Amino acid sequence: MARRKLNKIDGQFNARLIEMMESPAYRVLSLSAHRVLDRVCIELAQHGGNDNGKLPVTYEHFVEYGIHRHAIAPAIRELQALGFLIVTQHGRPSAGEFRIPNLFLIPWVNCRSTPDPTHDWRRIPDIETAEMVARAARKQKSSDGNRHCASDGNRHRRANSPVMETGTTVQVSETITTSISRVGTSEATR
Repeated sequence: MARRKLNKIDGQFNARLIEMMESPAYRVLSLSAHRVLDRVCIELAQHGGNDNGKLPVTYEHFVEYGIHRHAIAPAIRELQALGFLIVTQHGRPSAGEFRIPNLFLIPWVNCRSTPDPTHDWRRIPDIETAEMVARAARKQKSSDGNRHCASDGNRHRRANSPVMETGTTVQVSETITTSISRVGTSEATR
């Protein structure tokens, strides 16, 4: 009877250093950031541990994995700021089949394409710094600006009308009745 190894893994796996999982940077990651990181690690596994730095993951892949569409970009920025992910090529939306996905590099993975991992997450010294960096990255807006958003950040409300900004118009707090009917008015007000 052959002895069975107790430490055998029966499939693909993703190894993460305990030191990394105990780090302040890893402990402050949002749930969306964890999911984005996991999905990019799955993509690396699907590439056989190769092509780190050229891992294409689309927004649709993230959505299929369970990440809300509006949480993807803040999570990617958070992972970059904390040193867990690098976007090597920014994708771009387009009509039909001409879309280009983001390409990712996982800087802490030791594989054929990145034999010397950088472990950028180690530069975050404590929880307070990690929380500050993560919060700032999540709140950061895209560099191109969103022309379709109102100035207060509410994307569902239109910006103020340019007519209201002219010198010849004023905003009125209450409406004045302009009825010409004299029903119910006294002789004194006529």
